[in-house]
Amino acid sequence: MHVELSGEASAKPTSGIVVARWCAAQGWPVHPLSPGRKTPAGSCRRCRETRDDPLTCVCIREGRYCHGFQAATTELSLVDAWWQENPDFGVGVACGPAGLVVLDVDVHTKGVPVRSLLLPGISIHEQVNLDGLTTGYDTLALLAAYRSQSDPAQDPSTLRVRTPSGGLHIWYRSTLPFRCSTGSSSRAALAWQVDVRATGGYIVAPGTRTPAGTYQVVGTARQPAPLPSWLADELIRTGHHNAEVESQDLAQLPPGPSARRRSPAAAARTLAPLLEEVSECGRVPEGASFTEKLNRAAYTAGGLVAAGHLDHGQAVTLLSEAALAARPRQVRRIDDLITASLAAGSHRPLHLKGGRRR
Repeated sequence: MHVELSGEASAKPTSGIVVARWCAAQGWPVHPLSPGRKTPAGSCRRCRETRDDPLTCVCIREGRYCHGFQAATTELSLVDAWWQENPDFGVGVACGPAGLVVLDVDVHTKGVPVRSLLLPGISIHEQVNLDGLTTGYDTLALLAAYRSQSDPAQDPSTLRVRTPSGGLHIWYRSTLPFRCSTGSSSRAALAWQVDVRATGGYIVAPGTRTPAGTYQVVGTARQPAPLPSWLADELIRTGHHNAEVESQDLAQLPPGPSARRRSPAAAARTLAPLLEEVSECGRVPEGASFTEKLNRAAYTAGGLVAAGHLDHGQAVTLLSEAALAARPRQVRRIDDLITASLAAGSHRPLHLKGGRRR
């Protein structure tokens, strides 16, 4: 299905049901937003009065949209029913189940905080001139400059959506579990006035209309690009790694097949070139895409473990040895990356006959 999402050249909104169906077709669970607003459509009277746990609420089981993003779905029959009930509903996308990490750049008119709060964990020297810094665009560009990377707000390879207030949503996809945050949080924040939408949250889909305007696509990209490895590193550094989701993933690993189906030799051959890529990063102190290569190797290993071809402990040992050979001083970071990517890969067992995941 082809959908022409509203872009910079046109402020004409795309109908909600068309956007919702398009998002669902991408594998992104959707839920209705109240007409003209960016908040979830209201719960039914019973849910408002009883405040049922979304995990056990009968409304979700019966196909109603109570509980916002926790009721989000990709089932087209439900999508059709919800938006036929009210064609003016906006569209919310549940980020966690969709595998999305969205940077929400704000332009709020707030006083600029002290330097130590602009980029949490990064000391900005007094000689750095911050005149003119007023929004999340500025702090995100500053973070990128500190890491010698391109500004994500200018990334043409990924889906970017201009908000009615002048902010920007920068969409990426990721196999790692991250948590939401606000740019003013004292617990976990990426940068001042840069919120993170991930597991436990939702994002407004492009084409959604509010009284202030329409969420419009910027540029030509219509799909999220993979989360850049340096941004993944920053999210881990700033406490966004979602250990709770990770532990749930590990607890829900499907049992491996019987021993007669194990193929340890084939698993070793599959993993060897990926481990070699990780080890080879040791020849380059930076700029070797170490995080991306380790993620790929650990994700593949997770699939091999889930299919019963590789023991979990053996996978951790192989991955750790290769990663520490390349980056011996990054023990904690390496442990975090391996644990998260193994858990993510475990959801797609890698069956070596034919080399396909199911």
